[in-house]
Amino acid sequence: MDDMDMSSSNDTTMSMSMMSMTFFTSTSTPLYSAMWAPTSTGQYAGTCIFLIVLATIFRGLLAVKAWKETAWMDAEFNRRYVTVAGRESLPKRISSDSDSKTMVLSENGVEEDVVVVKKRNMGTRPWRITTDPVRAVMDTVIAGVGYLLMLGVMTMNVGYFLSILGGTFLGSLALGRYSIQEQH
Repeated sequence: MDDMDMSSSNDTTMSMSMMSMTFFTSTSTPLYSAMWAPTSTGQYAGTCIFLIVLATIFRGLLAVKAWKETAWMDAEFNRRYVTVAGRESLPKRISSDSDSKTMVLSENGVEEDVVVVKKRNMGTRPWRITTDPVRAVMDTVIAGVGYLLMLGVMTMNVGYFLSILGGTFLGSLALGRYSIQEQH
């Protein structure tokens, strides 16, 4: 029995060491589980189409997140704040700020006194129940889809890899203009 255990152990070690990290072509490469192993060319094509759609959805999710971030930022800038009794008003604080300058703006012969304030930085925005849980769910879904695509590439199957690149191209072509540049 020890010889049999040693033999199966050597076979496993041998097959693991023979596994190389090079791209290959096969129409029966499993994706995500042994149950998802195409057995025909049609099933392989369906798997590749699934990967194209998944990669396109990934780019769409990035565009939706960018759109939501812009909407949340606009809402943040449009938010109204309540003044507190005993504290000086916002116009007085702005005019006394060292980064502000009083200037005259004129257009079509009409002059108006304005205060120009240099924006230092916004700092950390406050946590909001209406924004942050939605952001966290979106980030989690985006990460999950990204990891699924990564696992598809890690199969080292040329068809799967090209399908993911094709879906990324299609998604970027259709929705790339809506995405934030810092996102990948």
